[in-house]
Amino acid sequence: MPRRVPTNLDATSFDLIVVGAGINGAGIARDAVIRGLRVLLLDKGDIASGTTSWSTRLIHGGLRYLEHREVGLVRESLREREVLMRIAPHLVRPLEFMIPIYRGDERGPRLIRLGMVAYDALSMDKSLERHRMLTAAEALEREPGLNPRGLRGGAFYFDAQAEYPERLAVENALDARRQGAVVVPYAEVESLMLTGNRVCGVRFRDVFDGAVHQARGALVVNASGPWVDHLLRDVDGAGPPRIGGTKGSHLVVGPFPGAPKEALYIEAEDGRPYFVVPWNGLFLIGTTDRRYTGDLDRVVADDEEIEYLISETNAKIPGAGLSRDSVLYTYSGVRPLPHVTDVREGGITRRHIIEDHAENDPRVAGLVTIIGGKITTYRSLAEQTVDRVFAKLGRRSPKCRTGELPLPGGAVQDFDAFRAQFIATSGVPRPAAERLLRIYGSRAVEVLDVVADDPDLLQPLDPETGAIRAEVLFAFRAELAQGLDDLLLRRTMVGYNSHVAIGADEAAAEVARRHLAWDEDRAREEVERYRRAIARYRPRDLRAAPPRRPRRRGLLPRPSVRGVS
Repeated sequence: MPRRVPTNLDATSFDLIVVGAGINGAGIARDAVIRGLRVLLLDKGDIASGTTSWSTRLIHGGLRYLEHREVGLVRESLREREVLMRIAPHLVRPLEFMIPIYRGDERGPRLIRLGMVAYDALSMDKSLERHRMLTAAEALEREPGLNPRGLRGGAFYFDAQAEYPERLAVENALDARRQGAVVVPYAEVESLMLTGNRVCGVRFRDVFDGAVHQARGALVVNASGPWVDHLLRDVDGAGPPRIGGTKGSHLVVGPFPGAPKEALYIEAEDGRPYFVVPWNGLFLIGTTDRRYTGDLDRVVADDEEIEYLISETNAKIPGAGLSRDSVLYTYSGVRPLPHVTDVREGGITRRHIIEDHAENDPRVAGLVTIIGGKITTYRSLAEQTVDRVFAKLGRRSPKCRTGELPLPGGAVQDFDAFRAQFIATSGVPRPAAERLLRIYGSRAVEVLDVVADDPDLLQPLDPETGAIRAEVLFAFRAELAQGLDDLLLRRTMVGYNSHVAIGADEAAAEVARRHLAWDEDRAREEVERYRRAIARYRPRDLRAAPPRRPRRRGLLPRPSVRGVS
């Protein structure tokens, strides 16, 4: 494995050290380095391997936040939705939504109409269509699978989807690195370094070789999401927790009778809204919202949550007939929300908090902590944080440019024109070309450049998604992937096929063995490590049969249609 930690890191002085390479941390690092700061970005795992991976994958204003009078957050979110569709057109796209309204719902037609009008008013600069209220007959015409009993009508509107928010974080981190930031994944920060009453850097451990390093910086931003309090133990002692996260779980199912053609925003029997979203050729159902105090490194959807989401969906779409066996896999994570005890889970603010520790405790300077936030507003959170960083450094801040500078995959003048040209000239089948564009955007050309090494790299890696073998090399050579889980879950996104890449993992390990000098032991160990990683998804394929072990000698087995059989 190539050296990831620069040899001169201990002797380098950074302006800013960012701990946590989720969407917030990666966004902060990119903004800071573009504005001229010397930046180090660290994470104990891979880029986007924490909370960013466990969202409902929407870029939305947060219609529900209006109930809690968070008008400013909704306005900020709707403004950022437009920005992200502009700077990342390959990753953020408009999505149609419908809210079915039933007799007995807490939110009746009048309240939904008021919410829709406010939503439109708060997105006055939007590029998307305005809402439409629907009669019951019109709602059933759009979505005939809905339960007609008690249906009073519906509301149709637009928001947006980030099919792969992991890729948003990866592109932010890659662009930060291209601009000069040092990005080191799998670097677990074990403690803050203190000089007197000032945080002056961090000590971190290389997860792979166990070596301990230190990095010095004028400021440290703690953007570690649910793990925020773990990092603060050195300076906060027994102080009150900052994070009071709630657990959100999702189900992934295949197409089913009555499945919607647009996203459904449904009120459950207990009054809590949840989504049924067309996603990645499958359907995403979620989310739950429960307080969580368990292991942050292994959050798993429990049986009660799974049954809740299945039952609620079957009630609203009676022909669905979903059962436990319909669930291809699940995923679950913890929202890094502020610690409060007197508010119901759904009422905890989703607004982010940027805490300058020196303002609350003069004994601690040089440390800023990020609490909360959401994928939709990551860019504006980063802008506000970097503004604060410059103020603390006593330096005049250049203008933030991340709202106008596209992410790497969106860096073309006219993405629609580029898309048409790429599909026509790429030389790969149209479905494969469209998939490359959805994941890499304009960098799809760079993926195909890898094929020059060996035409065989144009062959499919995974028949279901159409991923090609060249993507394996691209992920390890150009996108900071370190192992199969990085490759499959946060680079190629093959890990979110209907079999969570069981089978494709073996094919990817074989490509790495042939082209990246992996020996047979490394290939076998990577497959085994990947299978352990996805066990938290509770995938149907692993429930049906235990994972098989690749042969020790010769080529790894080719993937079967079902992966494990």
